[in-house]
This record gives sequence, C-alpha cells and structure tokens, in this order.
Amino acid sequence: MAHPKSGDTISVHYTGRLENGRVFDSSKEREPLELTVGAQQVIPAFEEALTEMQPGDAKTITVPSDDAYGPHRPDLVVAVDRGAFPEHIEPAVGQRLQVQRRDGGVTEVTVADVSEEQVTLDANHPLAGETLTFDLELVEIRAKRA
Repeated sequence: MAHPKSGDTISVHYTGRLENGRVFDSSKEREPLELTVGAQQVIPAFEEALTEMQPGDAKTITVPSDDAYGPHRPDLVVAVDRGAFPEHIEPAVGQRLQVQRRDGGVTEVTVADVSEEQVTLDANHPLAGETLTFDLELVEIRAKRA
C-alpha cells in the first residue's frame, strides 16, 4: 500500500487532547476530516505523521506547543476599557469576538477576564502554549489527479 504524498486528498479520524487528558476536538462522532497533503491545512506535525501511515493505520503523536500553535504570548493579551464595547455586546469570559485592527484587518480574540472597568482580551490561539496529543487513524487516500 502507498503512503499519502503531496497533492493527495486524505480522510482521517482524530482525537486531540491536552496534557491533562481533556479532549479539545474529535472527529469520532462525525465524518472524518478531509485534507490535501501539502496544503498546510493542519499543523505540520499532524500532517507529517499522516504521510508515514497507510489506510487503516492508527498512531498517537504528541506535539510540543512550539510545534503546534506556539507559546502563549503575553504581548497578545490586552485590557481595554469596558466603555469601548458597543452597548449590545455583554462580554463574558471565554467568549470569542472579532475586533478590527488599526490596519482594517480583523483579529479573533477570547475574553480572558471581565471587571466593572475593563475587559481583558487574548489574541493568542486558544491552544497556544499547550502540548497537544493526537490519536490518528488514516481512513482513505485519494491520489491527486494527473
């Protein structure tokens, strides 16, 4: 049997866990994840592990934070005046929001803390600073068309 190569579309079932064992995502109760090898749709270590597998193979990998979503960066955490929020938004810890940057782009943030005066926003990826463990099962390889 062949291994997946660049341009192939593959289907994979996965379960992602944190070091404490908490599952942060899984495809087990839905259709497998489909991705194109080499298209940078998942973190590199996840994809690399799949290229070493054949359909039906299963393996578990552990990905240090630096190779996943990077370290948690304190410079991406900011406290803003609560009055800066539109009246229709009631910020709550854990809430995901989109904020417009000065350059006109949009950044997703997580509300990290709320007080009467301030709201602390965290622009780090929610899994930044986390070591991730993935249980992988390669379901199918569909070779790229010539």
